[in-house]
Amino acid sequence: MNRKGILAVVSGFSGAGKGTLMKLLTERYDNYSLSVSATTRSPREGEKDGRDYFFVTREEFSRMIRDDELLEYARYVDNYYGTPRKYVEGELEKGKDVILEIEIQGALSIKERYPDSLLIFVTPPSAKELKKRLTQRGTETEEIIRKRLKRAAEEAVGVENYDYILINDDLEEAVLRLHRLIQDQHMRVGRQLDFISDMRGQLADL
Repeated sequence: MNRKGILAVVSGFSGAGKGTLMKLLTERYDNYSLSVSATTRSPREGEKDGRDYFFVTREEFSRMIRDDELLEYARYVDNYYGTPRKYVEGELEKGKDVILEIEIQGALSIKERYPDSLLIFVTPPSAKELKKRLTQRGTETEEIIRKRLKRAAEEAVGVENYDYILINDDLEEAVLRLHRLIQDQHMRVGRQLDFISDMRGQLADL
């Protein structure tokens, strides 16, 4: 039986460790494909266009919206982020489990369009730990950190719409739990109905 991939949306507070989780997950397991988002923000040190993000102008981002090239898009801390449609749908058809690392607005849009997608919210064990991680990152000003902390408080309101909350305290455990959550999604009844239908036909022929 051809197995269609799972669309897993990973969101969470900025500084929760989502990027590190995704990096380790894709390094350790073969069947994951990490979608690259388009964004209007400037690259951080060490980031590369096409690998970390597709860095585009606001004009180009507006064109992508008009041409329906994005599965979802959202504004976050004065910049826009969006998920290119063609790559995601192609990987799912090939049986790859596609991971989208996007913010809550986009995640809820994905859930509306793909009801069987899996929404996972990543959080550190405490608010103090979140502020500590943002500060230690050393890539943003105090003003931006304050904006991210304020946005985090707003984001917590929508967590009830997610399928799972993943507390990223121990990184190794968090990677393993994330992998299991996604793989367990393949076994849900709704995704196995075609298999059962084929089985019935085979039994009738015996």
